Amino acid sequence: MADQPDPRPAPRQGRRRRATKNAGPPRWRPERSYGALDLGTNNCRLLIARPEQEGFKVIDAFSRIVRLGEGLASSGRLSDEAMDRAVSALGICAQKLRRRNVSIARSVATEACRRAANGRQFIDRVRRETGIVLDIIPPKEEARLAVLGCHKLLGPGDGPAVIFDIGGGSTELVLVEPGDDEPAIRAWWSAPWGVVSLTESEGREALEGADRVEAYARMRDRARDGFSRFSEWLPKDRDDIRLLGTSGTVTTLASVYLQLPSYDRRAVDGLHVPTDSMREISTLISELDFNGRSQLPCIGTERADLVVAGCAILEAILDIWPASELGIADRGIREGILRSLMARDGYSL
Repeated sequence: MADQPDPRPAPRQGRRRRATKNAGPPRWRPERSYGALDLGTNNCRLLIARPEQEGFKVIDAFSRIVRLGEGLASSGRLSDEAMDRAVSALGICAQKLRRRNVSIARSVATEACRRAANGRQFIDRVRRETGIVLDIIPPKEEARLAVLGCHKLLGPGDGPAVIFDIGGGSTELVLVEPGDDEPAIRAWWSAPWGVVSLTESEGREALEGADRVEAYARMRDRARDGFSRFSEWLPKDRDDIRLLGTSGTVTTLASVYLQLPSYDRRAVDGLHVPTDSMREISTLISELDFNGRSQLPCIGTERADLVVAGCAILEAILDIWPASELGIADRGIREGILRSLMARDGYSL
């Protein structure tokens, strides 16, 4: 079970202190490279970037599905095969960090390593074999970094917004309101259902059988029950509400919505899709078998088994927060890490 958040709404944030005139302008060091690595339950992702006047420029990236949390729900441990896959991917990340002369980096691990009985032993192995020091972050920090990385894609408006991140082993939800430089977090929640854990809870046989629609409904109900405490904190006055999602689930469904022949980040990142359309796509996917789902462009065989659980989680979120549109973000924790590191060094992003 993920660490549970403080049930009290977060306190209001005061105005940020700005640098005084005597501090001088930030020193721009275009040669300095920063790294951000996010090892999740399903994916290993790396970004390497350099600060620019208007943000940062990505100079290298890496992403691989490693399924670190495969079998974790039943065994409580990371399997040898899953750890081998993750270490192999992390070895490539370590090479990229060295090749790009990254001077400052932060590498984080999330739900799979939090839950696994051998999570700490795995972290030690990664350090020995790759040199990467992974920080197992709590759910609250995971939610904060996701918001920091993607909040600029929130739709216009002054109403409250929910930002969510559907992961492999958990789903983070954050209620935010407009702030000065970034949204003010009012409440957050980490539910112990992600695409890997929810799929394994139902069983792949049920999702491929003749009663797969009923299995999908059970997953949707299970996810909604996991969000019930968070839904109690949501404002009852729901005028001008906004919704923004960051995960492989939402970017994949957005690609299906656009009928893209192959994934195109430029077309997806920042897109706003009617939530009714997302529900229709989710229903379509829930009714298809593995072969039918794998034939859809941008899903393929790598995502065909887990995308059904992602759809169930998304629909559960729409049930508790019925915004008219869903913002799509192909950015999140890694971008949040980069912004944090660069801001600490005095860059204004």
